[in-house]
Amino acid sequence: GKNEYDLLVIGGGSGGLACAKEAAQFGRKVAVMDYVEPSPQGTSWGIGGTCVNVGCIPKKLMHQAALLGSALKDAQRYGWNISQPVHHTWSVMAQGVQNYVKSLNWGHRVQLQEKKVKYFNIKGRFSDPHTVRGLTKAGKETVVTADNIVIATGGRPKYPVHVAGALEYGITSDDLFWLKESPGKTLPNFILYVSLECAGFLTGIGLDTTVMMRSVPLRGFDQASHLSKKKQFFFTTQQQMASLVTEHMESYGTKFLKRCFPTKVEKLKNNRLQVTWKNADLDREETDSFDTVMWAVGRAPDTKTLNLEAVGVKTNSETGKIIVDASEATSVPHIYAVGDITEGRPELTPTAIAAGKLLAQRLFGQSSELMDYDNVPTTVFTPLEYGCVGLSEEAAVQRHGSDNIEVYHAYYKPLEFTVAERDATQCYMKMVCLREREQRILGLHFIGPNAGEVIQGFALGIKCGATYPQMMKTVGIHPTCAEEVTKLHITKRSGLDATVTGC
Repeated sequence: GKNEYDLLVIGGGSGGLACAKEAAQFGRKVAVMDYVEPSPQGTSWGIGGTCVNVGCIPKKLMHQAALLGSALKDAQRYGWNISQPVHHTWSVMAQGVQNYVKSLNWGHRVQLQEKKVKYFNIKGRFSDPHTVRGLTKAGKETVVTADNIVIATGGRPKYPVHVAGALEYGITSDDLFWLKESPGKTLPNFILYVSLECAGFLTGIGLDTTVMMRSVPLRGFDQASHLSKKKQFFFTTQQQMASLVTEHMESYGTKFLKRCFPTKVEKLKNNRLQVTWKNADLDREETDSFDTVMWAVGRAPDTKTLNLEAVGVKTNSETGKIIVDASEATSVPHIYAVGDITEGRPELTPTAIAAGKLLAQRLFGQSSELMDYDNVPTTVFTPLEYGCVGLSEEAAVQRHGSDNIEVYHAYYKPLEFTVAERDATQCYMKMVCLREREQRILGLHFIGPNAGEVIQGFALGIKCGATYPQMMKTVGIHPTCAEEVTKLHITKRSGLDATVTGC
């Protein structure tokens, strides 16, 4: 007869927990079902999902550790007497980061209890459209029924199974953040943003780090520097936003194996890992040995064990992600999905949280507001950060045509780089605008210190339809990096020699 719960959320990550807690605010009977399958290397963690445990939180903290190392070098130029060489202890950093993550796990458990949300630490599987079954660690079957079900199980890193030894000897970001001891000489493979972020902080704390990249860096982010007027969709790539990031990393000490792809990983008698790869440019095989090999070849939605086919929830056959409409509804009326597991949505914590809350409000709070996925800001936490909001130049051209797009861009030098004599060659910004009279801003891209903080501020204006003239009338805070965006008054479409200079 009657289902036990008004809402069951499968998955205890950012989106799922936000949805469950919001639903509980309306006095509904809510349950959360969450279980972390250990990685192939045996790493597991608590409630909170990817962001809390093996994503944004530990990544940003380790990024901060690397920034502090750079600051120690700068400090000498500013008069601080620091004995050299400085030394970083991985175990101390790891313990601090892991303790903080565990405190967040505990905080989520407490919040669920306070809001009277029932927590099941089991791996669930649909047996019918309103029923999910699972086994406890003790082997006891638990059956949960609910009027509405939200799937928010997120994704897990993929392994390149075609590479011999990849699964046996490699790790992913799921493991890196929980290592007790230093990974040593490390090879992050492939060029997804997490690979660059990890390589950045590993280099920053003094580890020998090499990134193997098969194609362009930061696929999906802005690539074009300027557009050819002769061919509407022809992009020159003399300078790319993405390549500026990797150029800085090279000067920073990270090594790159470009247009290379691994073919084999073997364990040597000294426990080091010998990696064999194909160099496409030289058309030959090459080898080297490493202490740690980390794969960053993409993420797969965690759906295989849910038995979605049996209840009629449709997925994209190529990606495995769940197909949803604008209201996060799946092909089954009372089953919904939010977060990384959904097709066509940005894989970002804030969007999952917002979507989860709005879904609960629509289900139980008489709201009709839908999640707006346009103009969502994000940042790549590489040593020199890359933040962006809105459209890339390529996307703007595809949507509006090259003749309707105006691009403003410039290099700049952060004031704090001057005394320390740091190289500012890759500090760069680009504003993509419509060419029509009001020149609405379609996208803003910024490479430099604290890019996330800079982009967050401008994101509000762009979300509200800010125009280029309005930006130029905005008085900047002097002398900051963000101020340079408000002085972006030089346009060059034949090259990237435009420069903004401060006073």
